[in-house]
Amino acid sequence: MLSTNRGARRIGVLVLLCAVGLGATGTGLAVPPPPPNPSDAELQAGKAEAQRSAGEAGALANRLAEAESRLVGLQSQVEVQMEGANKARVDLQRAEDDYGRSRTAADAAAADARVAAGRIDSQRHRLDQFAASSYRQGSKLGSITAYAGARDPEEMLERASLLDAISDSQLDVLEDLEKARIEKVNKDSMTRAALEEAEAKRQAADEARAAAEAAQQAAIQARAQQVTQAEGLQADRDSVQAELDSARSRVSGLQAQRADYEDWQDDKAAEEQAAASARPVTAPQTGSDQPSSSGDVEAVVSRALSQLGMPYAWGGGNSRGPTRGIRDGGVADSYGDYAKVGFDCSGLMIYAFAGAGVSLDHYSGYQAQSGKRVPVSQMQRGDMLFWNDGGSIHHVALYLGNGKMVEAPYSGSRVRVAPVRYGGIYPYAVRPL
Repeated sequence: MLSTNRGARRIGVLVLLCAVGLGATGTGLAVPPPPPNPSDAELQAGKAEAQRSAGEAGALANRLAEAESRLVGLQSQVEVQMEGANKARVDLQRAEDDYGRSRTAADAAAADARVAAGRIDSQRHRLDQFAASSYRQGSKLGSITAYAGARDPEEMLERASLLDAISDSQLDVLEDLEKARIEKVNKDSMTRAALEEAEAKRQAADEARAAAEAAQQAAIQARAQQVTQAEGLQADRDSVQAELDSARSRVSGLQAQRADYEDWQDDKAAEEQAAASARPVTAPQTGSDQPSSSGDVEAVVSRALSQLGMPYAWGGGNSRGPTRGIRDGGVADSYGDYAKVGFDCSGLMIYAFAGAGVSLDHYSGYQAQSGKRVPVSQMQRGDMLFWNDGGSIHHVALYLGNGKMVEAPYSGSRVRVAPVRYGGIYPYAVRPL
């Protein structure tokens, strides 16, 4: 760019000098005094400072990439624990429903037991009546004294018939009493067994739920600690990046001064050449030799980069732009994604590729099947990159080239450009265009 500017500037000076005419008056348009010319030592010192800052920024960028790679892994663990906690809650609800049904059955069994107890009391009352009746007759049931005092054989037979009937009834009463007692014992046993089994299941399910929720909270806490570490590294990297930008700016300023001085030298030489010759100078035609890039790829990249800084919102984003996120019952909800307008990773891809007329599903797993697969070693600008855990794809980003990508990383973050993370990366890039 500097050499092109210098050439154009030289041509401009020659044309201007010819336009005002030099031969008629013998005087020319004077070139201004020379600009500052920084020394080679100053330029070298500035470059060394920029290289030092660049090295430090690169090291921090690598550490940040590793931290964020661990963060992605922890996010996967959080999602697994969230699903485990959801299962435990469902199991607990089922156990509580079973306990409720057992409680109802136990109440019914207790009612039956009370009925059986009533029957026992009734049979005992009947037996007491038989005993009392026998006593009033002055004898014990079945004893020989019950026959004493009969006036004649006919009365004795009547008493014998009566005593046989009483004995049969007594035996029936005793048998019914035993049956009622056994029935009550069985009812009580069934009641206790049903309640004990249901309560054991409910307690086991409640313990499983508590363990699952504790594991979920531990995973969320580990992820939060990793977020804090990543944020600290981000701040350190931004600080060093600012130093790098400042150093590069100083180097650029010195290089610009050197270029201005060299341009001044060229202009001065052109002035002297124009003064020595009255021949008109024709400015050569210039044109652009910058190659054009793929319009579709650049449209996709441009749309993705236009959303830098947009909040991450789980479930957010469509072909028209950012949308409000949705609830996930866990991490995303803790960051309030459902109240934010933004993108998640696959939502950003939907919006980007819509610029080239490509329609994608809002699921990174299906997006990984939406185009030609190429090895990651052959990835090109505009390809989609994916990350998986245990064979399941959970993240997608757009490759920009030069080891960079644009992505919507995770809850609590924003759309950004970052170095490609190779930890957990899917071995194939996908090329929809």
